[in-house]
Amino acid sequence: MSQAKAYVKQLQGITFAGKTDSNNWVIMDGPEAFGGSDAGIRPKEMLLLSLAGCTASDVASILQKKRVKLDNLEINISAEMTEEHPKVYSKIHLEFVFYGKEIKEKDVDRAIELSQTKYCGVTAMLEKSIEITHSRKIIETEE
Repeated sequence: MSQAKAYVKQLQGITFAGKTDSNNWVIMDGPEAFGGSDAGIRPKEMLLLSLAGCTASDVASILQKKRVKLDNLEINISAEMTEEHPKVYSKIHLEFVFYGKEIKEKDVDRAIELSQTKYCGVTAMLEKSIEITHSRKIIETEE
């Protein structure tokens, strides 16, 4: 079994810098009202980006292998959060938006399915406690 390591260092108040094995730094912060300086992404928000980034990478890679030419891929993420502490995401919806010429629905549907059920490790971890749904749009572009 492989291991992953991460390091988080307090900069001031609730402003932290973190890096992982890839050796890239990210700043995490909170609002000034809670001791932060509002200078970085909230840690919980990063979870949404992790989920979307993981599945987007899978889907783009699968479509590339199928020789589907994408002009662009976007994912719009919406999440519902509980009212009580600890405030956690209870539902997350991913809307995949594909841009390109002659993109087939069956190709993108299969790529999303493979990512969600087989390849995306972030989905596999989160779906045990959060309802994750998805939809997709294909927007035809000019050449």
